[in-house]
Amino acid sequence: MTSARAHAVIFDLDGVLIDSEGLQYAAYSQVLARYGVRVSRDEYAAQWIAAGRGPEYAVRTYALPIAPDELRALKAVVYQALLRDGVVLMPGAAAALARLHAHFVLAVATNSSRADLEFVLGHFDLLRLFAAVVSREDYTHAKPAPDAFATAAERLGLPPASCIVIEDSQRGVLAAARAGMVPVAVPHAFTRHSDFSAAARVLHNLDEVTVEMVMQVLRPSRP
Repeated sequence: MTSARAHAVIFDLDGVLIDSEGLQYAAYSQVLARYGVRVSRDEYAAQWIAAGRGPEYAVRTYALPIAPDELRALKAVVYQALLRDGVVLMPGAAAALARLHAHFVLAVATNSSRADLEFVLGHFDLLRLFAAVVSREDYTHAKPAPDAFATAAERLGLPPASCIVIEDSQRGVLAAARAGMVPVAVPHAFTRHSDFSAAARVLHNLDEVTVEMVMQVLRPSRP
């Protein structure tokens, strides 16, 4: 391995590579509407994305007659249809992957299911770019636990300190930091007000995810 390819860039999927948070919100909104519940975008951002316990919050707050896991299951059916009908890449995603692939080992690690991950990677012909792909079925504890990223590093055969993680959420950044990796945040409309104090960098968009940026955060300058 060359020096650069002894390092990895691990991407989250939802909100980083694909513009799916709006689809996730739409899916939950459709299901909750059956129970007369309307959740605002800010509420969704705070409880589902930032806190990561949206179904528990909704069941408790709105006294829903179903369990959180049932809500997740109902949402999954709606979301899968929306994903397959209208998913698009985040702006700059394809270009970022192409320019990094020549220099670094790439992986994707997500809280999404294997079926959704495989659909996306196949739909956009991205699987060939990744040395490892990690879905929710591949590890025990969801983000902000470090399991997803630790699994990716293990499959790549690289130490965590040699990996940076591109994330859009506070939970993802914390998961990367807890895995001993270097988190880089690229917020979007749902997450721009989150706490990214644990991130090494907070970028405006994927156009800023460059080879130079990766090397800088992996090898920070010393006084």
